[in-house]
Amino acid sequence: MSKTIIIKNGRVIDPSQKLDKVSDVLISDGKIISAGKPVKNKPGAKIINAKNKIVVPGLIDIHTHLREPGHEEEETIASGCMAAASGGVTSICCMPNTHPVIDNQTAVEFILLKARNEGIVNVFPIGSVTKGSLGEELAEIGELKKEGVVAISDDGNSIMNAMVMRRALEYSKMFEIPVIAHCEDTSLSKNGVMNEGYVSSLLGLRGIPKESEEVMVSRDIILAGLTKGYLHIAHVSTKGTVDLIRNAKKSGVNITAETCPHYFVLTDECVKNYDTNTKVKPPLRTKEDQQAIIEALRDGTIDCIASDHAPHTIEEKNKEYDLAPFGLIGLETILPLTITYLVKTKKLTLMQAIDRLTRCPAEVLNLKNRGTLKPGSIADVSIIDIEKEDTIKEFVSKSKNSPFLGWKLSGFAVTTIVGGKVVMDNGKIISG
Repeated sequence: MSKTIIIKNGRVIDPSQKLDKVSDVLISDGKIISAGKPVKNKPGAKIINAKNKIVVPGLIDIHTHLREPGHEEEETIASGCMAAASGGVTSICCMPNTHPVIDNQTAVEFILLKARNEGIVNVFPIGSVTKGSLGEELAEIGELKKEGVVAISDDGNSIMNAMVMRRALEYSKMFEIPVIAHCEDTSLSKNGVMNEGYVSSLLGLRGIPKESEEVMVSRDIILAGLTKGYLHIAHVSTKGTVDLIRNAKKSGVNITAETCPHYFVLTDECVKNYDTNTKVKPPLRTKEDQQAIIEALRDGTIDCIASDHAPHTIEEKNKEYDLAPFGLIGLETILPLTITYLVKTKKLTLMQAIDRLTRCPAEVLNLKNRGTLKPGSIADVSIIDIEKEDTIKEFVSKSKNSPFLGWKLSGFAVTTIVGGKVVMDNGKIISG
């Protein structure tokens, strides 16, 4: 296998260098040698013709659930990595709400070993803030960082105890890793299954008010200001949250944020057919919230687009709406949904969209030499055909719980390169 790859004639877009030009990319020994400059053919090099396609840093998804260990029937590290590669994602960060929880060194070692032996993309574990993600006693955060976690989070569970959250933010400053906050006041959201409002009343489903998110975002911003810690708000879903984050950034709080494609593509109106694949947490909100999220992505208030890939089996989702679990899969649709609903509609420029999927996630989690095509950086590269249209018919993921099945979308990855190795080409996974 050639250790040198030359990607020819592609439109090279790299937000980290503000680079946007038709040219070549040279890769050798797993590193970027040059990007945006003409490259002469070299003996033995693998040539990839990227004419009429865009060449970007490998996409980074900072919010996924791989379910292993504990629920391998839903997803495994191996299958999640293949789903990522299929979607042009070269790095995934996995949340700690597995069974057992990733709250100790042994659990982190397991994830990293599995990823090294079975994964075809980069896997970065996120450690639990508290032991068992129970929100009561802090995990050994220093030991988790030493073992290789890139952030800490109790995602799936909100940290209701303000003192525990304060201490976590103090540790985040000490160890220079963000606390990823799942912001939900569970006393307000208890038993809710969708956004509280007109549609929930119409359908007779119990609602989750926007305030359940915004109250906790407000609290955590105040605590981040107190501690000078590093706060990252997960899956932003409301206009109120956007306003709080925007004001916090203006005030100098050390805060970043992400949202997911389902919050800028879908609204609570989509629940009217009782499709349990629309049941997510936080829930799908209103058109007003959707517009605020798009504007926040445009002006940089929201830094990243993440999938919140949350696999569930058909049997788990094939229940009454009240009883079905929250979550949808997103690794394979994060890119085409962004291209179709943000770029093609001119709500974001292509440069802005790629920035929210590459440079910004790398910066948020301090992933060195990733999210960029700068010389010397790790050769994680995605080649995308933004004009390619396809109907979503099947998934590489073990689970199929997506409301986007049957949707016609544009903008798909055609080649995925991880560490200088082609792992997906023309829709086919290459694992050897």
